[in-house]
Amino acid sequence: MEQPTRNLAHGFDVEAIRRAAANLEDGAVTEGYKADRESVIAMLNDALATELLCVLRYKRHYYTVSGPDTAAVKAEFLEHAQQEQDHADRIAERIVQLNGSPNFNPATLAARSHAEYDDSEDVQAMIRADLIAERVAIESYRQMIEAIGDKDPTTKQMLIEIMAVEEEHADDMHDFLA
Repeated sequence: MEQPTRNLAHGFDVEAIRRAAANLEDGAVTEGYKADRESVIAMLNDALATELLCVLRYKRHYYTVSGPDTAAVKAEFLEHAQQEQDHADRIAERIVQLNGSPNFNPATLAARSHAEYDDSEDVQAMIRADLIAERVAIESYRQMIEAIGDKDPTTKQMLIEIMAVEEEHADDMHDFLA
């Protein structure tokens, strides 16, 4: 008498995968998720606060920069603000995918942000403040990527992509230094 065989496709136990997927309560988070979900959500909420503060800083710089020969840096401030907003949106979306709640509370935004707000009036001071903030973001993302390791490849990939843009921002700001 022939024994029933498990559906093994390329070495995977498809039946076990299908049984595990039947738990609909956790949305995108499957049994195979290896990271400490609450810790990842907390890190991402800090990153969200940082990105939102950076949007505000860049927007302020965009609207308040003045003087001769500032058109290029003004345009760069606006572009960076838009890209930082995109980062914030991606991070908030990932937090929700991990069954968390993105923290947009303005009362605690500055305290949770790794970067600082800047209200400089001088264009070179603005550029320096933005370069420092970009360097803070780069290091923050590097540490988050290291902490996550291979336990959450989706979040890790997102952070790597965001960090690459932050590195471009730092290069842009560095190029504007007098």
